[in-house]
Amino acid sequence: MAHFSKVPMFSKEDFDDWKIRMKAHLAAQDDDMWFVITNGPLKILKPNTAIAVTEDAPQMLEKLRSDWTSGDKKKENLDNVAKDILYETLDKNIFSKIKMCHTAKEIWEKLIEICEGDEQTKENKLSVAMQKFENLNMKAGETLSEFDERFSSLVNELTTLGKELGNREVTLKVMRALPRE
Repeated sequence: MAHFSKVPMFSKEDFDDWKIRMKAHLAAQDDDMWFVITNGPLKILKPNTAIAVTEDAPQMLEKLRSDWTSGDKKKENLDNVAKDILYETLDKNIFSKIKMCHTAKEIWEKLIEICEGDEQTKENKLSVAMQKFENLNMKAGETLSEFDERFSSLVNELTTLGKELGNREVTLKVMRALPRE
């Protein structure tokens, strides 16, 4: 059953949060919607019922459009629905960068490329974030609450970039970052 709620608006600055919200939103629309984003449009298939099915013969064949059921039509249209939802969230500037994409999967991948960059960019971002983590100290006059907010934000940034920090590593860093007082 489709669940219709407010579409999370795209934000380049909060892209990581937007991705999480959008993934949940799309999956809530239809169980196969996230599959369409990650793997491309669904193909409507039928079992190969040829009399002489050999080991090399495909087990499934593409179903003729004239044989589609209403359920088949709905599944085949999921890519269009996903594209429409993604389009709704984008401002004019970002839309102009993805409008040549043909599938929801291509749009999603282009948005990731625009906001996260390629592997080299991600590695550079991770290096910078790790340097910040290593040099992090509580500032003079900073409250524990303010420091915790800065620290949590940095740990979240590292996690988003693929760096998993263990509890021991996080605890030791907090202890070293706090002033003796």
